[in-house]
Order: sequence, then C-alpha cells, then structure tokens
Amino acid sequence: MVFDNKKQEKIASKISSKESVLDKWQDYKWQLANSVKTIESFQRLTGIEFSQEEKEKIEKTLLKFPLSITPYYVSLIDRKGYRDDPIFHQSFPSPSELVISKSDMRDPLSEEKDSPVCGITHRYPDRVLFEVSNTCSMYCRHCTRKRKVGEVDFIPAKKELIKGIDYIRKTPKVRDVLLSGGDPLMLSDGYLDWILGKIKNIPHVEIIRIGTRMPVVLPYRITPDLVKILKKYQPIWLNTHFNHPREITVSARRALARLADAGIPLGNQSVLLAGVNDCPRIMKSLVHKLVQNRVRPYYMYQCDLSEGLSHFRTPVGKGIEIVENLIGHTTGFAVPTYIVDAPGGGGKIPVMPNYIISWSTNKVILRNYEGAITTYKEPSSYEPIFCERNCQECKLHLDLEGAREYSATGIAKLLCDFDQSISFTPGQSERLKRRKKNGKAR
Repeated sequence: MVFDNKKQEKIASKISSKESVLDKWQDYKWQLANSVKTIESFQRLTGIEFSQEEKEKIEKTLLKFPLSITPYYVSLIDRKGYRDDPIFHQSFPSPSELVISKSDMRDPLSEEKDSPVCGITHRYPDRVLFEVSNTCSMYCRHCTRKRKVGEVDFIPAKKELIKGIDYIRKTPKVRDVLLSGGDPLMLSDGYLDWILGKIKNIPHVEIIRIGTRMPVVLPYRITPDLVKILKKYQPIWLNTHFNHPREITVSARRALARLADAGIPLGNQSVLLAGVNDCPRIMKSLVHKLVQNRVRPYYMYQCDLSEGLSHFRTPVGKGIEIVENLIGHTTGFAVPTYIVDAPGGGGKIPVMPNYIISWSTNKVILRNYEGAITTYKEPSSYEPIFCERNCQECKLHLDLEGAREYSATGIAKLLCDFDQSISFTPGQSERLKRRKKNGKAR
C-alpha cells in the first residue's frame, strides 16, 4: 500500500491518473515536481474555495512571499476546519504577512553581518553555520530567513562551497559545523556525500550537524540511500522542526525510525507560533510524541522579529507558561530549552521560569514545580580554586584525554579482547636467543 490514508490517494489522483501515481507518491522527487505553487492548484487539490476578495489579498501576499507546499503536507490539512488548522497556518500564505511592524527586521539575527565568507555565519567561538542550499521543499510561513523566500532557488556550485570549506579548514577553533540553508537535504545524495566528506577530512572538526525540515514536510526524502551516506560520517547529529503533534504522521515516524536506527542522534527545534502551538497541552503532546520516536526536544524558539511574522508572535510570558507546565510535569529530557534569539546577532538566550526565590551567604531558597519551598545549605568549607591560567601548578587533574582502560597481565592478557597479544614466551628461551643472534625480530 503506497498511501497512508484515503486523503493522500484522492489528492494524488487529482495531480495525475491513479495508475500513474500509485508508485510515485512516496518518491520525494515526484513530490517536489508536483509542489503546490498557486491558489488555483491548492483549491483544486483540497476542495477549499476562497472568495474573490480573499484570493486578491492572497495574490498580493504571493508577490512578496511565494507559495510552495508538497502534496504530502497538503494532505495533512483539515479541509473542514482549515481556518484554525496548524498545518494550513504554517504552509499557506496569509495577508497578515504584509503587515510589517516597527520592530520587524529584514535580517533580525544579523547573519549577513557575521558572515566572513559567502555561506558561512560565524557567531559563536567554536562553531559555524554553513548554508549549503538556498532551496526548501516547502516555504514555511514563519521562516526566520523569510527575506530569502522569493529569491531564485539555487544550489551553490562546488567552487562557492569550497570557499566556506576553506574558511572552516583555516579556522582551527571551529569544532562543530551546522549545515543549513534552505534545506541541506534538498541536495542530491552525491553532492551531500561530497560536502560531508570534505568537512569530515578537516582534522579539528569534531561533529557535523544537519538542520532539516524534511521529516516534517517531506519524510519520503529520508531514503535508505541517504541514511547510508549520513552513517558514513558519524558523528552526525540531525535536528528537525516539528511544531505540532499532527505533523508526526505514519510517514514521519517511519523516517525518524530510519535515522534513529542508523545511530544518528535526533533533536527537534520548535517555534512558538500564535494560533498553532501556543498552548501547554499542545506542546506537552508534541514533546511526548517526539520522545516516543527517539527525538529529543532541543529548543523551543520565541518567534523571531523577521518581517511579516508579527501575527505569529506571542508574548515571552506564553513561552514561560508552557515551560512551567512541562518542568516537573513530564520527563526532564522531554523539556526543551526556551530560547530568544537575540536581535542584532547576540545569539541564543535561554529564558526559563525562576526557581530561586532568595539567596544569602550560606543558603539558597528554592521552589519546585508544585510551589513547595525548600532550603539548600551551601558548603561552609569550600575552598575555591582561583584560576590564574597557571595550568602547570593547578591542583585539578588537567589530563583531559580518555583514561586508559584496565591493563591485563599474565594469562588474563591473552583472554581479554582489548589486547592484541597472542602468546607469551620466556625471555631467556634458546629460541629467542637464536633469533637475536641471527638478527631477526622477536
């Protein structure tokens, strides 16, 4: 069975005849080729009809912020209740996007100012963001890089990406490279393989991360061949972007399982969006579904100050309320860190409820998630180590390499798996004396 539900089959049959699409629905290239890019095609596939006035307003929005939705994601829209549907709000244009508030900015995170070479954003000391694609499988209406939506979609040529790779190679402090875009998984398998190989060969790069929304909007892109490539370059970490529990479908679960089974650690970065997920009940359901699928909730972002996003933004207090309803009320690793990405390029700032009520020289007064108040007694004999950068005389153990594993001796050395010895011979044996006399190795 190719389709996960009847709605998918119905949409597919409207794109092309049932016979020709039966073996294509789960082909991600077919999905991309048949992306919905006009109001007319959206209405035809969904049966949703807009008034003439609505269509005129939407057309004006499309002149600045184009439309592109995969048939798969279209199939998730609740047609009867679409005006309140979180899938619809994230994918279909709204005239509210043309409302630009005074606080809106074209590039609120100053990514372009922190770009030493084309494609690289170097904001934090030991890591860089590497934009390897300018294309996405879907134009998310809440995208922080909304300024780039509507530009000509393109995949940078190798000579352009080499500039970014050379910058990473010449900057030894960079130990972590995040591939972003656009969506890195819009690259062909071969091109992605080439990029990962080039970065992996840089000695000081310890990990590579990939930020992608493919498991959400086009899970069929997570093919066995793609996973095989990613597995070659471990440690690879992959962060995806689920915002609502309804996005975790049968196909999404299948894609996540394929990645997790390959040993690729998975994280999720949600954005807090008004009318989509600004509810403690929704977010708790989302994080529970994520951890069930071996995805750790990583960040919950406050919606950025990008142009055209004011209708999506909530007060910061709403985010704190959601976190308050998660900490203590569910598994600790299911609670994402609530983040405000500072305008002007200040980076990610964690914003959390306050659990310290008061503080004195030797006591801290704390409260828990229930409101219970408790006292923690500070140690009275703590002797701080004042760091003067004189590591040679430091009392701390500064050998930071991995400790040597247990070293076996005698017969135990032959029995263990971590030593390569295969035999013991007495050092004074006649045989070894003859080898030594003949100048041959032991």
